[in-house]
Amino acid sequence: MMLPADPFHFPSLVWDWPIAIYLFLLGISAGSVTFAVLLKQKVLKAQASQSGVLKAVAILGPGSVILGLLILIFHLARPWTFWKLMFHYQFDSVMSMGVMLFQVYMAVLFVWLGGVFARELTMLRARFLPGKLVWVDTLLAALPRLDKLVEPLLLLLAVLLGAYTGFLLSALKSYPMLNNPVLPVLFLVSGLSSGVASSILLAVTAFKTPSDDPTVHFLHRFETPLVLIEALLLVCFFTGLWFGDGQKMVALMSALGGGFWSGVFWLGVVGIGLAAPLLLGRLPGHGRGKLLLVCCCSLTGILLLRYFILYAGQMTVA
Repeated sequence: MMLPADPFHFPSLVWDWPIAIYLFLLGISAGSVTFAVLLKQKVLKAQASQSGVLKAVAILGPGSVILGLLILIFHLARPWTFWKLMFHYQFDSVMSMGVMLFQVYMAVLFVWLGGVFARELTMLRARFLPGKLVWVDTLLAALPRLDKLVEPLLLLLAVLLGAYTGFLLSALKSYPMLNNPVLPVLFLVSGLSSGVASSILLAVTAFKTPSDDPTVHFLHRFETPLVLIEALLLVCFFTGLWFGDGQKMVALMSALGGGFWSGVFWLGVVGIGLAAPLLLGRLPGHGRGKLLLVCCCSLTGILLLRYFILYAGQMTVA
């Protein structure tokens, strides 16, 4: 088994680091929006617009997707042709179906956010555009009445977006490690975890939400179960490679048998991303510093997981 001399450049590499960041950002959007909808339904109700967590998600939800798409566009050989993907769909292309999913997801997300922050948006319109676009106020006032339809649809789209990040890689059939049915579920769960961590991090730091706030507690209680599920899925992911054919075993040994990416997995993904949050959660106290450290460890581990899967997965070709 010959490992590449340069872990970031080797002959079988097709997708490099911008794709890892793109997948990471999509997971943050999907995860943060999923739990924001649940938080509004279970805890906040009509007070959703006052929540620092919801304000954080209003930035993270669309912002992560937009930033991810910009990174993807400028990574293309001909970025000025990207607009063609926005209007010419190919139903046999995972990338094209993903673009269609983004469009529907973003439209529904903006409708939901418009309903949540209808009063605040109306006040902004009256302040900066007095006497103009008054019809917007009527539209915004009607949006909350669509919640019973919009929220279940948005939850479904967010889950599909989280799983899509794994389907995008699993469609690369020439790479035994990536062509794995566990990958979409693994990326979905880790994306949900990144959504929880990023929402708490932004709400506490930017919007001064107290660490003992009920909204933070609602999100924080999901962190440990998600980490444990993620660890179980990683075991399933590598077990599938272990019992696979010859090239799957080669892919497993290339990824975990030593070298740079093996170190990234054991130290970064397992150590920082999985073990550290679990151990920190066992320590006494519920202070702001501890909460932020847990969130930073989770996000670091999830980002490194995307890098590890992307690069280690391309080292072995069927």
